[in-house]
Amino acid sequence: MAPQGEIPVAANVLGTIGTIFWCIQLLPQIWYNWKTKKTEGLPGLMMFIWAVSAVPFGVYAIVQKFNIPIQIQPQMFCVLALVSWAQILIYNNAWPTWKASLLASGIGAAFGGLQALLVLTLRGPYSRGIEWPMTLVGVLSAICLAGGLIPPYFEIAKRSGRVVGINWLGAFFSLMALVAQHTFDVLGGVQYLVW
Repeated sequence: MAPQGEIPVAANVLGTIGTIFWCIQLLPQIWYNWKTKKTEGLPGLMMFIWAVSAVPFGVYAIVQKFNIPIQIQPQMFCVLALVSWAQILIYNNAWPTWKASLLASGIGAAFGGLQALLVLTLRGPYSRGIEWPMTLVGVLSAICLAGGLIPPYFEIAKRSGRVVGINWLGAFFSLMALVAQHTFDVLGGVQYLVW
């Protein structure tokens, strides 16, 4: 589980494709929510858990020195998940737009600060060979990502099979970017496989 050194071009290309697919999967949902002013069938808990998962996922990707597209992917996904979550607060729960936007922005800033703190805190011990904290962060990320997939099953049951589609291409190309690196990070791969 050593950090990556030199990143091959193929890993950067696949990482870019994976990041685009991973992040754009939420854009049509955000657009649809805004256009129709409703978020029926979209679990708010799923969006929030996905935003939370970006913190350990980002820490893991940065400290492991994955390719740059994979390092920025969690932050981009977190922003889009928080936008979608704020829309749920506005359209489903009748929150004022300013209040939901302020809450989502504050949570996003707190997540960013926590991620920066964890990266700065864990990078030193990891470089000295202490691996268990990074393993814990990677496992926590995988659990959060998988946990975000649980709420849609309740929506399926509640709505007789009508669900929000999930784009798997981002996870596939991101996983292939990790495969294309000089050494494959198993825990990093698991984070995409649970998706």
